[in-house]
This record gives sequence, C-alpha cells and structure tokens, in this order.
Amino acid sequence: MSSHDVPECAGSAAEPPAPDALELTLEAVLFAATEPVPLRDLRAACAESGEVDRASVEAALAHLETRYADRAIELVRSAGGYRFRVRPQYSGSVRAARPERPQRLSRALLETLAIIAYRQPVTRAEIESVRGVAVSSGIMRGLQEREWIYVVGHKELPGRPALYGTTRSFLDDLGLQALDQLPPLDEIRDLADVATDAGLSLATDEADDDGDGEGDAAEAGESREPP
Repeated sequence: MSSHDVPECAGSAAEPPAPDALELTLEAVLFAATEPVPLRDLRAACAESGEVDRASVEAALAHLETRYADRAIELVRSAGGYRFRVRPQYSGSVRAARPERPQRLSRALLETLAIIAYRQPVTRAEIESVRGVAVSSGIMRGLQEREWIYVVGHKELPGRPALYGTTRSFLDDLGLQALDQLPPLDEIRDLADVATDAGLSLATDEADDDGDGEGDAAEAGESREPP
C-alpha cells in the first residue's frame, strides 16, 4: 500500500480544537479564584497576550464551558462574574470528603432570606408579619455575617426601623445572576435546593428553627446594624 492509500485515523476530524493561549489563561485564572471573577478582570488577566476585546474573551469562555460540559466541574456565571463549581450531583460527595462541619441553613433562616429577597427593602416587623412568627436576632445576625443581607436604609416610621435587602454576595454564593432566577416565594423547598447546589445544607433539627442556621442557640437582644 502506498503512502497515498494510508487512511486517516478514524474520528480525527471529530476531535475538538485544542484550547488556545487565551482559553488556557482563563482556565488558570478561574481555577485559582476563590470567588466569581468579573469579565473586566478576566480581560486584564489576558493582557500579557496583547489587547483582548470583550467578544474574544466571551468566545473563549463559551468554548471553555463546552469543554467542561461532561465533567464534574462546570463553568457558571453569577452576578459577580464567572467561576468553576462542582456540579450539584457531586456536591454531597465533596461535602463528605471535607473534615470541617458543613454550613447548615435552618428553615426559619431560609424563609426569612426568601422574604427579604422578594420583598426588599423590608423591615424586620414586615418579615415577621409574613412569616407569622417572630424573627430571632440570631437569624438576622447569621444572614448579615454571611454578607447575604445588609441595611439599605431606614423606614420613615416611629423608631425608624432598618430596611433590609440582599447583597451581590448572596447571588454569587447561590450561583445566580439576578433575583429573578430565584424560585417563587411559596416554593421554599426549591430555594433550599438552590442552596444545596451551592454547598449548603438544610438543617433538619427542630432546635435550629429559630437559630442562626448553624445549630447554635440565638442570643437574646437586638443585633447591631452595620455602619
């Protein structure tokens, strides 16, 4: 058989193109990042390769997302930018391999968070009116310590009660780009599933219902508002 008759390797034409320098740079930056990376920062990271426009970076990100389509890691975009994360079906295995105690969300905390997310800006009294029960200081403190809510202002009522809203960190930690990606307010369990996908678990102990979501008893008294 002559060299002209040697058949090409089967499937060679179907192989995906090798990643270019831009895509590899983005992969390295996102792999090392501990939080979502904005598009402008990704462009800056690629500056060593010369001036890179937005379209080129977005095209490289799209190709990178395709490369990870059948892997346990996925590339996602949230309000803060892009990041890699473990796919939901593997999050339980990852948590089992971690020696530290997993973060746990009580249902009371989750319901409070959902009300703030959908009705913001909202006062604590208005949250209690919707839930039908008092909201402990531990819950409000736990949400603020996670940087999921903050005081956006004060309502013009006697005592000028604080108005609460959600932060961009809240969207980033749940892997969301905008509030409209949250499930309906009356589907709290679905919101719990979103939290589980982000590596958080729903507390099942009745003792956690009025706590801060970490299984600890709520402290008495009002929590201090951030400056």
